[in-house]
Amino acid sequence: MNTLRIAVFGSVNIDVTAFCERLPRPGETVPGRGYSMTLGGKGANQAVAAARLGAQSSLIGRTGNDAFGGLARERLGAYGVDLDQLLAQPGAATGVAVINVDSQAENAIVVIGGANMTVDTTDVERALPILTRARVLLLQLEVPLAATLEASARTRAAGGRVILDPAPAPAGGLPSMAYAAADLITPNETETEALVGVRPQTQAEAEIAAKRLLARGVSTAVIKMGAAGVFYHGPEGAGFVPPFPVRAINSVGAGDCFNGGLAVALAQGLALPDAVRFAAACGALATTGPGGAASAPAIADVDDLLRRAAT
Repeated sequence: MNTLRIAVFGSVNIDVTAFCERLPRPGETVPGRGYSMTLGGKGANQAVAAARLGAQSSLIGRTGNDAFGGLARERLGAYGVDLDQLLAQPGAATGVAVINVDSQAENAIVVIGGANMTVDTTDVERALPILTRARVLLLQLEVPLAATLEASARTRAAGGRVILDPAPAPAGGLPSMAYAAADLITPNETETEALVGVRPQTQAEAEIAAKRLLARGVSTAVIKMGAAGVFYHGPEGAGFVPPFPVRAINSVGAGDCFNGGLAVALAQGLALPDAVRFAAACGALATTGPGGAASAPAIADVDDLLRRAAT
């Protein structure tokens, strides 16, 4: 599978995660059970997820030229991610996410973009050989939109497919050009509500939301509903993938592992229903890990879960 080329244009963070019984309310302090410092950022998570599944995964973006940047590079390299186009930006701090996770695996996150916010179209030009050879390009919204849209244009012009994870969802919604720049859009429940005004908790609600997304110019909508499953709607039709039975302990990064799995499955040539099911298995397994990139499952574990679910 290592001939499958997946490009990721996006963010790199170090995640500082606190684990607590419940999330604090505004002005409240709650005791924690422990903390971790791990690789994160939606771009990094998705690049690791694709690499763990056996794809040739290249990450395009920026870190700071600091200790956190060195830590991020070390961990990305250990997962086998190609870092040739990951620039260390002088004078900038590496992105950081401060995360609280409760006993039900729900989370609240504050992200400081740092070097991620210095990404621009020069990163696109520098990475053209990767972007134009990619079968699938993964995008998010943790780096400036203008550069993200330019990366999409270059990959699509060369025949690749583009998956947009609209996270974090902008308060004012996405411009029409963002929908038109993606082949697939993959919001979760919160992002779906921010984009189209429907928080999907049932298949019927997800179908309404998906149709609204399609009306805005994207050809395929894949709505991640967390523990309620996944709804998809595209040229191949609509369908629903029920949740996989796993013991979730941390949902941070699960959506990124879903997207990495979706990219790999589509790059392999799987039809949309099978690709979404494969991706859902990746996302489910990710909730059983410590969170972020470290939760990305190996291909053998995904195949095992899919086999067990089929029996």
